[in-house]
Amino acid sequence: IGNTVLHILVLQPNKTFACHMYSLILSYDKNKEGPGSLELIPNNEGLSPFKLAGVEGNTVMFQYLMQKRKQNLWSFGPLSTVLYDITEIDSWAEDQSFLELIVSTKKREARQILDLTPVKELVSLKWNMYGRPYFCFLALFYILYMVCFTMCCVYRPLKPRTGNRTSSRDNTVYVQKMLQESYVSYEDELRLVGELITVIGAVVILVLEIPDILRVGAAKYFGQTILGGPFHIIVITYACMILVTMVMRLTSTTGEVVPMSFALVLGWCNVMYFARGFQMLGPFTIMIQKMIFGDLMRFCWLMAVVILGFASAFYIIFQTENPENLGQFYNYPMSLFTTFELFLTIIDGPANYDVDLPFMYSVVYFAFAIIATLLMLNLLIAMMGDTHWRVAHEQDELWRAQVVATTVMLERKLPRCLWPRSGICGREFGLGDRWYLRIEDRVDPNKHKMMRYTEVFKAQDRDNCDKGSEKLETSGDTLCKKELSALSLSRNTSRTSSHRGWEILRRNT
Repeated sequence: IGNTVLHILVLQPNKTFACHMYSLILSYDKNKEGPGSLELIPNNEGLSPFKLAGVEGNTVMFQYLMQKRKQNLWSFGPLSTVLYDITEIDSWAEDQSFLELIVSTKKREARQILDLTPVKELVSLKWNMYGRPYFCFLALFYILYMVCFTMCCVYRPLKPRTGNRTSSRDNTVYVQKMLQESYVSYEDELRLVGELITVIGAVVILVLEIPDILRVGAAKYFGQTILGGPFHIIVITYACMILVTMVMRLTSTTGEVVPMSFALVLGWCNVMYFARGFQMLGPFTIMIQKMIFGDLMRFCWLMAVVILGFASAFYIIFQTENPENLGQFYNYPMSLFTTFELFLTIIDGPANYDVDLPFMYSVVYFAFAIIATLLMLNLLIAMMGDTHWRVAHEQDELWRAQVVATTVMLERKLPRCLWPRSGICGREFGLGDRWYLRIEDRVDPNKHKMMRYTEVFKAQDRDNCDKGSEKLETSGDTLCKKELSALSLSRNTSRTSSHRGWEILRRNT
């Protein structure tokens, strides 16, 4: 019952009352330090009161709990050293990491905890010492891997075509080699090494991604932008395309160019994932994700309807015409592709001035140009501008959350020998097995004294100005001169009080 009350207090809107009641309940706890403490008992979702405060974005309760857990090591004048308990914060030995819970929650208030002590210092320590070097090395390794895969695709086994052409529009001169003919020369063996590296990389990607999907859940893993959800979809699809290409190569099945081309596009697009490690490029990847999976996905449904309708109309109009005179609509798939190009203004409206075009083509194309170019494209630009304005106000905050998510991901994937635990064990100070982070703080008393004096001066000037404005409002036209003199006197008094205050400040400094 006591643990349930603690969880309820974390969710209370009255933060001050909740903190007092929290302390009152813990004062009756018999196992304050043992494993049976009320603060360590999780709820049905596996969250302790401390983790629940982070997930809900209750910064007041979080700071209150951190102040209870900190240990003052020593203090000398303005300098002080504090040990903060990071046992539940650190993701090194936690199955349900506090940092991962914060970045995966949908509440924006929770991300503000990343700027509080000691979370900010812990993340900075992890990222600067281990996260950034490993992430840069991983980005370089992935780019070299994609270069290897690209070279294997460029120099894939092809041979001249020997069969007869079945259509005048057939332009194929090379065909895919059979498996027995693909690995004969020294160049083929060298390409085989690159292909083996590519296949091994795809298997490693699947081995690393599938356990996280099962642990977190597909909806959260692929749906969270901060966790890199869209990029996880891209890299898993890329690995699947590599394996499909391998199967088609081993079985000598024609058409391997389809999964191979998809894999090339997806693999190089995944390079944008590594931009999150750099402050200059990280916020832009967030905007791209928001626009693609927000505005563009909704816009594509409208675009598909418009293209399908007008492409069908164009195909029907030119169904009876000679395709040699205007071949952009000679069959239905080509009509869809041409209409798509017209929609994005990639090409101009096709026309042949040597022959008479159907009258309905001009009417339909006029309506298409008004709807597609003037209306829908400008609607897309306005939607993206609105998204850019909304994301720009929190892009730095989202980028810091991405850094935290990347740090937790690297810490979970890398071996323990490459990523030692951050902080200091409490045994060194007689504080048990809990881990602490040492933070040195400098308190400048003159700074606080100066701030108090400045606030007093602002209050005095504000009062004098309010008195002068009241006199101006209540006086009539006949007392105008007296009011002006009173106002000037109040200003002189304000200057005198300010001058006296600054003299006091100067002497104290």
